[in-house]
Amino acid sequence: MKNLKLIQTKSELKALIKELKNVSTGLVPTMGALHNGHKSLIENSVKENDFTVVSVFVNPTQFGPSEDYDKYPRTLEKDLEIAKEAGADVVFAPNPKEMYEEIYFEEKETTLVCPPYKYVNRLCGKSRPGHFDGVCTVVSKLFNLVKPNRAYFGKKDAQQLFIIKRMVKELDFDIEIKECDIVREENGLAISSRNSYLSENDKKQAPLIYLSLKKVKELFQNGVNEAETLIDTAITYLKDFEVEYVEIVSKNDFCPPVSKNVQKGDIMLIAVRTKESRTRLIDNIEL
Repeated sequence: MKNLKLIQTKSELKALIKELKNVSTGLVPTMGALHNGHKSLIENSVKENDFTVVSVFVNPTQFGPSEDYDKYPRTLEKDLEIAKEAGADVVFAPNPKEMYEEIYFEEKETTLVCPPYKYVNRLCGKSRPGHFDGVCTVVSKLFNLVKPNRAYFGKKDAQQLFIIKRMVKELDFDIEIKECDIVREENGLAISSRNSYLSENDKKQAPLIYLSLKKVKELFQNGVNEAETLIDTAITYLKDFEVEYVEIVSKNDFCPPVSKNVQKGDIMLIAVRTKESRTRLIDNIEL
């Protein structure tokens, strides 16, 4: 097992990256509270690169005023254990003032990377204004600090993945974005750091999210391709949740199918809140 190095300042990270010569580097950006989903991302990076950096940073610029920034789980000691088990070389875990400089906290403003409005004003972005500006900003900062050859993101956050891929292309980052499959619990629930918020009753209901996606895919594979019918089918399984959205989009432009008919490769996305703990859960499936 490799020796894992913990770095908490940008200057130390820059110095280490500068020393790497003829080494392929993978980056796994995370907000910590690492789980088996993150572990699979790290393991993929370790397989494909000589050197792997895992960032652990709860990013304040992607949280809205009423969101769970203060209570978001912070488990650095456990995160270090998981990163080491997965074979990472470095965990970069700065504090917010290190990452954004003192001026951000004095003026409550910082330079942001803002993706096109038409991609962020819907789905997860509709209920979380400014969220994707914060995501793109922190990911850009990490790209500039680590200078990775490859960066690893899970497919669970499908809208985020789409936006980051566009950002990399449009801002000319010389980085390969690696899409990694969703890791699920035995009952089908997509693994997420926020699953720790679930009440016992919520845990019993949560598997219905993935079940609804699987039933929709079965219908589609059996010839049903009307978007409205498929969406209505998913919603029938989600009566025990507060449904934020159920939508089908093309993975090419992340917009609903123009013809109202679903094509192979389109994605169904779901976001709900549980009734008891009010935990927000997202999931998706490629049809």
